Amino acid sequence: MIKRIFLILAIVGLTACDQISHKLGLVDPAKKEAQAEEEAKAVGGACRQSGRAIEDCYAIYGWLPKAGGYAGWRDMDEYMRENKLETIEPQLPPPEGPASKKRKKAQEAAAESEAKAEPEKKAEKH
Repeated sequence: MIKRIFLILAIVGLTACDQISHKLGLVDPAKKEAQAEEEAKAVGGACRQSGRAIEDCYAIYGWLPKAGGYAGWRDMDEYMRENKLETIEPQLPPPEGPASKKRKKAQEAAAESEAKAEPEKKAEKH
């Protein structure tokens, strides 16, 4: 009797592992990688449809796997050629990549220091 209860509890406990890990935010690395690959294919296809070069797509979406992005871009290119479809111009500017915020801050800091240095240079000339 005790063995059966233990067996039932073990089975129930093992089936709840997925639910518990999902609630805790733990993701299986294989599932996460597969999802990222599919997202990269979708983004690559969208880049091609909007007329962006593959290099631009890599630069904008640097966090996605490049192989998936290229596969999606290539598939969409083939599809568009077969069906003689034209590119669709994007209505919005491309999103900023993760590194662009750091670059903007560095440029702003450089501009500030240059602006501060200008009055000092003018004072030295007089």
